[in-house]
Amino acid sequence: MTENLALDLSQKPLLDDVFVFPASFAQERLWFLDKLEPGNSLYNVPFAARISGKLNVKTLEKSFAQLIARHEILRTVFSVDENDNLIQVVSLEPDFRLPVQDWGAVPEGSTAFDWQQRIVELARKPFDLARGPLMRVELLRLGEDGHILSLTLHHTIVDGWSWPILLEELATLYEAFADGKPSSLPEPPIQYGDYAAWQKDSLQGEHLEELQAYWKRQLENAPGILELATDFSRPAVQTYRGDTESVVLPKDLLRRVEKFALTEGCTLFMVLLSAYNLLLSRYTHQDDIVVGTPVAGRDRSELEPLIGLFVNILALRTDLSGNPAFRELLRRVRETTLGAYAHQELPFEKLVRELQPERSLSHSPLFQAMFILQNLPRKAITIPGLTLSPLEINSGRRPV
Repeated sequence: MTENLALDLSQKPLLDDVFVFPASFAQERLWFLDKLEPGNSLYNVPFAARISGKLNVKTLEKSFAQLIARHEILRTVFSVDENDNLIQVVSLEPDFRLPVQDWGAVPEGSTAFDWQQRIVELARKPFDLARGPLMRVELLRLGEDGHILSLTLHHTIVDGWSWPILLEELATLYEAFADGKPSSLPEPPIQYGDYAAWQKDSLQGEHLEELQAYWKRQLENAPGILELATDFSRPAVQTYRGDTESVVLPKDLLRRVEKFALTEGCTLFMVLLSAYNLLLSRYTHQDDIVVGTPVAGRDRSELEPLIGLFVNILALRTDLSGNPAFRELLRRVRETTLGAYAHQELPFEKLVRELQPERSLSHSPLFQAMFILQNLPRKAITIPGLTLSPLEINSGRRPV
């Protein structure tokens, strides 16, 4: 594809003091889920960090305002047009004030000094997708040289790839403004609304039909549910209550798995997914397993520096019939994965709409297990004179 994704500013639909764009397919799905369960905070995406050092609060506020000015998606809300289509509504001017809660006078150790509970409350607080804003920022002042930054965005305007972009730009802006200099960041090549408009225009005709035909073949007669033997019966309506269990694997084991993948002409992802499928098959006694996995959805250079929801979900179906040896299973997974990557442009939302699986409030459609490999190195966020230490936030809720 060689077409330019950017829209000329004069061509952007202007209504009073806002721009309007079509919503992306992923945003449409999250809007639908929000309407299905109003007040649900499941798709809140929180971040929190302890900031040590002499923080200039006004400079931080100015940095956030500039960040919001740079990225239209951070000042976006949602509405429905006269044809009942979901649209993005982007305000022209950022209106940002940084809320600061002073906890410095509260004695440490007292029940009131529970800033951990405060950041969990902020992470769980629902968003109103029609009113916004969909980015919630709060600074907790613990003392002259100690602060907690709480930052929560709704998933309609952010994905995992976006977080390093947001935090690195915020740090760059703060450093420049603290030194009395203007921003040195280049303007984004396009905005998220440009992408959403392009996505709607491009997924039509023969290209769309080809994608739909592939996925219909792949998932024809696929099992609707993963029959895991659980301690309790599945509730009639999902509660999304969940937790995280962490296990650290030895580096030597990882190196050996990577070497095996290289020998077999596969990726680390394919080897680990094969093992995961084998585990699920053993626990469910099923030989037809469907697992969801996310892809970045940023296969064009213009999309790489943007904040927004680009991630797509692929439904990877694995045939474990015939008790295959692991190398044979790996070959099947490799073939399935490469085919899925080649047809990853079909949004998961359109796939579900096309297949029309039996829907139930008790479980997700197409799959109930996901496999995610995050192997990009994490960059530390550095600001001269300040130390940022990310904090773990457990909201007690999981979407799968």
